Amino acid sequence: MRTLGRSGIEVSDLGFGCWAIGGPFWRDEQPLGWGEVDDEESARALRRAVELGVTFFDTADVYGTGHSEEVVGRALRTVRDEVVIATKWGNTFDPATRQATGTDASPGYLTKAVEGSLRRLGTDRIDLYQLHLGDLPIAQGLELVHTLEELVAAGKIRAYGWSTDLADRATAFATAGTHATSVQHAFSVLEDSQAVLDVCEKFDLASINRGPLAMGLLTGKYTESSTLGPDDVRGIAPQWLSFFRDGRPAPEWLARVAALRDALTADGRTLVQGALGYLWARSGRTVPIPGCRTVAQVEENAGALAYGPLPADAYAEVERLRTTALS
Repeated sequence: MRTLGRSGIEVSDLGFGCWAIGGPFWRDEQPLGWGEVDDEESARALRRAVELGVTFFDTADVYGTGHSEEVVGRALRTVRDEVVIATKWGNTFDPATRQATGTDASPGYLTKAVEGSLRRLGTDRIDLYQLHLGDLPIAQGLELVHTLEELVAAGKIRAYGWSTDLADRATAFATAGTHATSVQHAFSVLEDSQAVLDVCEKFDLASINRGPLAMGLLTGKYTESSTLGPDDVRGIAPQWLSFFRDGRPAPEWLARVAALRDALTADGRTLVQGALGYLWARSGRTVPIPGCRTVAQVEENAGALAYGPLPADAYAEVERLRTTALS
C-alpha cells in the first residue's frame, strides 16, 4: 500500500486501468477503444483484482462513452468502501452513437460531468477526479480549481488531479489547489517521464502511470506479424501512439522490448511483472495502472506485488540498457 499523494488516501501499489473494458468508441472514424469486450469477464476481472489486493481503479467518463464507469460501478458496488475509484472528465460524448464529440473545460460542464459519473458509478463520492485534457492551457485549468474545491467541500469528490504529460500543467494544479494530489502521465520502461516525476516529488503528488505496459508491447505477446482490428485504437493508431503503425507493432519498439527482456525478467518475473517492478523501483510515488480485460491478465499483473520493485542490480542493468536501446 502507499499514500495517494498528499490526500492521505491509501491505495494499493498497483492499480487497474479501466479504459479497455469500456469497449469500442470513436472520434469520427478514429477508434478510441480497445475492441469488443465481454462485460461479464470484465466484472470477474475487477472482482478478482480486489481479491488479490488491488484497491485502486482508474476509469474516465469517455471510456466507452460511459460504459466503463457503468461496468466498474456494478462490479464493485458490494465492495465500494474497500476500494478507491478514480475517474476523469473534460471530453464530451454521445452514448447513443459511441462517439467522442469534443471537449468542454468550463466550470459549468465540470459540475454536470461529476453528477454523470456519480450516477454511472452508482456511488455517492469519487475518490479521485482528474482533468482529462492534458494540453489545456494553464489559465483555463486554473479556472477549474475553485469548483473542484467546492466539490471536495460538498463531499462529492475527495481529491483531484490532472491527467497530463506536461510538467507545467502538473505544477499549476499542485500549487493552486489544496486538494490537488496526483498527476496521471504516460510512464513506462519504454517511455520516460522524469520531468513530471520531479513535479510529483517536489509537491508530494502521486505519480499515476498510464501505459505502464506500453499499450501491450510489454506483455511480450506481440510480434511483427501481429495485427490489430479497426475497432482498436492500436489498429488505426493516432499520431500520439508511436508503439503501433499500420495496425502492427512498430518493429523498432519490438526491438527495444527484446533488448530489455532479460534484465526485466532476471529474477523469475514475467515481462509484465518486470515492467511494473521497474516503475516501483524508480520512485515510491508511482502507481502503475495497467489495463485489464480478463481474469488471467489481472492475476499476472497482481503477481508483480509479490516481487515488488526490481532489485538494485537488475534496475541498474535496465537503466544501462535503456540508455542504449532508446537512444
